[in-house]
Amino acid sequence: MARPRTITDERLLKAAETVIGMVGPGFTLAQVAAEAGVAVGTVAQRFGSKNGLLQALSKLNTQYVVGRMRACGELPDPVEGLRAAVVVIYEGMGSAETAANHLGQLGVDIGDPELRALLGAHFTAVETELRRLTRVAARDLPGAPGVVRAARVLLGVANGASLDWSIRPKGRYVDRVGQDVDAVLSAWKGSVRSGS
Repeated sequence: MARPRTITDERLLKAAETVIGMVGPGFTLAQVAAEAGVAVGTVAQRFGSKNGLLQALSKLNTQYVVGRMRACGELPDPVEGLRAAVVVIYEGMGSAETAANHLGQLGVDIGDPELRALLGAHFTAVETELRRLTRVAARDLPGAPGVVRAARVLLGVANGASLDWSIRPKGRYVDRVGQDVDAVLSAWKGSVRSGS
């Protein structure tokens, strides 16, 4: 009879996320194990390799982000729900240094066919959720393009803001992306506000 697991995959993946944020793509399974407080063999047994760990982390991240976006869609005002959903896409980036380390890992992931496919699935899932939320808010956004293009624009705003903020941080990321999303949504509402 197998012993029950006392260390969850989620705990190990959270440790991996933390370590990637601290050291970037050069992280090791030993560092993940140390962060999780387990033996290296535990991490290797669960995920097989660093690549297997990254694949599992990508899948969990997609579930988490889409779940947070769906929760935002429960807000009473559909436009506020849409805005909140865009902001939460990268809300966990942390400091600019942490964000830069995660983006460094992203660069490595893009070079690996399996990880790139999972990134494609992630962005597809996020964009699908943005389409759903845009459709719900469409009545209040008369100046918006069609749902497909609007979702793509909003995802582009989030992606661009995360990259730019990680390189040129000023203030908090969530404030920065919120301001950028507000500029787009205000224009789509037909009420453009001035400001920098």
